[in-house]
Parts: sequence; structure tokens; C-alpha cells
Amino acid sequence: MADTVIIYSDGGSKPNPGPGGWAALLIYGEHQREISGGERSTTNNRMELMAAIEALNALTRPCEVDFFTDSQYVKKGISEWITKWQRNGWLTADKKPVLNQDLWQRLYELTQIHTIHWKWTRGHAGNPYNERVDQLATQARLQLRDSR
Repeated sequence: MADTVIIYSDGGSKPNPGPGGWAALLIYGEHQREISGGERSTTNNRMELMAAIEALNALTRPCEVDFFTDSQYVKKGISEWITKWQRNGWLTADKKPVLNQDLWQRLYELTQIHTIHWKWTRGHAGNPYNERVDQLATQARLQLRDSR
């Protein structure tokens, strides 16, 4: 594969549940692209998943991706838990339905197109790319809240 695309993503809602925003920053060589959006009534976890989904959706061809998220829910969900959920008919270890199954399925489909290296980064720890997607996600959430 050609050069690696670097992605940073973030999402959140306030209150939780409540208005939410998501954002991603895609970096390819010298090029950067910021994307963001939101929903009027959602959860933190749904916005974290939407950020990852929309970031991967923005890629126009199969890519190698270094994907940075500050969400253990996203990182562990897609790299550890999802195989068990699929095997167990989308039930958790407690035999309860997996929350956000619709988004997990969409994210999984996108992971079959790209070669993704999932990486966790501590949120609010000074990483300028992580701070930028947090800012964009917050702006998207506030625009929704203020446009009522």
C-alpha cells in the first residue's frame, strides 16, 4: 500500500445523553482534512463511533490507516470485543444486546476495506491533533444546541 493515512477522531455529548458532536482529522502527507457533524439527541459513545465511521467513509480508496482515538470504547470494541459479539449473536458476555449495534456493524464493514492500526491516545493531554478534534466536536455540538 501507499503512504499511511493518519486519523484522529473524537466525539461526545453534553449532557449524556443530549446534543452531541463528532469530528475527525485526516492527514495524508502534507494534506489535512477536517470533518465534523452532530445529532440533537445522542450519547458520547454514539458520537465516538460516528467520528470513526465518518472518518473511514471519507477515504476514497482502500488505505493503510493509523487511527488515533481517545475512546477505549471504540478501540477495544473494534479490536477486541466485536469478534465475541458477532459470535454471540450481538449479545454481551452478560447476554444483553450490544448497545449501538447498528454503528458497530457499520464500523466493522469499513474495517474490511482498509488496513487499520487502532491506537489509543489520552484525551486532553496536549496532543494538538487530539485537541483539535475535541474542539471541532464541541463546536458541532454547540451549533446544534444553539440552533434550536
